[in-house]
Amino acid sequence: MESATLSQIGLAGLAVMGQNLALNIAEKGFPISVYNRTTSKVDETLDRAHREGQLPLTGHYNPKDFVLSLQKPRSVIILVKAGAPVDQTIAALSAYMEPGDTIIDGGNEWYENTERRMVDASANGLLYLGMGVSGGEEGARYGPSLMPGGSHRAYLNIHNILDKVAAQVDDGPCVTYIGEGGSGNFVKMVHNGIEYGDMQLISEAYDVLKNVGGLGNDELAEIFGEWNCGELESFLIEITSDIFKVEDHESGKGHLVDKILDKTGMKGTGKWTVQQAAELSIAAPTIAASLDSRYMSGLKDEREAASEIFRKEGLTEEINNVGGVDKKKLVDDVRQALYASKICSYAQGMNLLRAKSLEKGWGLNLGELARIWKGGCIIRAVFLDRIKQAYQRNPGLANLLVDPEFAREMVQRQAAWRRVVGLAIQKGVSVPGMSASLQYFDTYRRGRLPANLVQAQRDYFGAHTYERVDRPGAYHTEWSKLARKARV
Repeated sequence: MESATLSQIGLAGLAVMGQNLALNIAEKGFPISVYNRTTSKVDETLDRAHREGQLPLTGHYNPKDFVLSLQKPRSVIILVKAGAPVDQTIAALSAYMEPGDTIIDGGNEWYENTERRMVDASANGLLYLGMGVSGGEEGARYGPSLMPGGSHRAYLNIHNILDKVAAQVDDGPCVTYIGEGGSGNFVKMVHNGIEYGDMQLISEAYDVLKNVGGLGNDELAEIFGEWNCGELESFLIEITSDIFKVEDHESGKGHLVDKILDKTGMKGTGKWTVQQAAELSIAAPTIAASLDSRYMSGLKDEREAASEIFRKEGLTEEINNVGGVDKKKLVDDVRQALYASKICSYAQGMNLLRAKSLEKGWGLNLGELARIWKGGCIIRAVFLDRIKQAYQRNPGLANLLVDPEFAREMVQRQAAWRRVVGLAIQKGVSVPGMSASLQYFDTYRRGRLPANLVQAQRDYFGAHTYERVDRPGAYHTEWSKLARKARV
């Protein structure tokens, strides 16, 4: 009788994501207890649960009552700010938890923190999951993409809830057991890195169409809407079309997008992705370019001052000269360039995941990761199904670009891609993401690079040795001595 009145799961942390995920769980028919240190958040969540359909959600105002309201073995999702707040919340809740209970951290946490907490939890007989949650406010409420990693036993305890709560696509719920350790958090981190690249590339497409093609917001809304019906169909393309439609009601003039300050915020996952790529020797230039662009956007005052200095020195604004541009041709070229560039961003992310999986022994299934990103998450896109199929055809695929289908498409689009990047450079419009993607493609497709000269230089000044193309072994040459002889 008593267990019938207890909740099946608990959630602590009722900011935007936590509150919406709790309501999602309740709406799927799973009685849930919620807790937040700020009591007004508990009241707000209870009010929403009542208004949104008398959902089976109960609120608690202290850790003890919250934990004791749950069925055993207890499962508690934590959605608080990464870092110290997670440790504080775990300490407060675990005081009342018992061996066999589970803690699930659903925040954007550094994966090594998750692995540390996993060890600490295990010492107390507790199970631990680090679960990436993607989809923003709407995804959390109606169906996110979920990336749980850590204790498989803990996953089995709650997978029936996660399966119902996650976004649903044609081949199942957008959740899977990612792997051991901090794999769930790491996968979510790379997802966010790909997201950085995706958003940067879309902003560059907008910049070229607006400042080189002279297109207005109404035209841009229509174009992105059309693109969302084809190969570029995705959440980010869809919302971009919507953004161009919104007028500025504050001033009553023009569109809101034109009134937004050109400084981009960030929370750190993109930076972590680039750092991990560097540590694992994985080239991720598109993602790195997107991070650099966010840094550059933050230099607003410096950029405005620089613009004035270069104007006084005679630098003309080529981007205001849109004469002679075939708009229809430009729109089609940008569409192709954006598609090819986006595939490079996803390829770099997948390569990083594979490298980390090999290092840690996680056994990540890249095709399955593409599948669970098809719905709910920010980077959901129609071509993720084709990425899934590429890894199903060849689980050992060295790079997404060399899958026969994607290789064919890259070749078909590379001429348009080059035209867009070349025109942007000519007009003085920065396209760091598209350029980085194109250079990644051009570097990867070449059988021989000028790295032979770099290696010769390294051997010259540091005796680092080099290999030869015609015979095995390591070689060192007394370059300066031979060069002096050659001058005689």
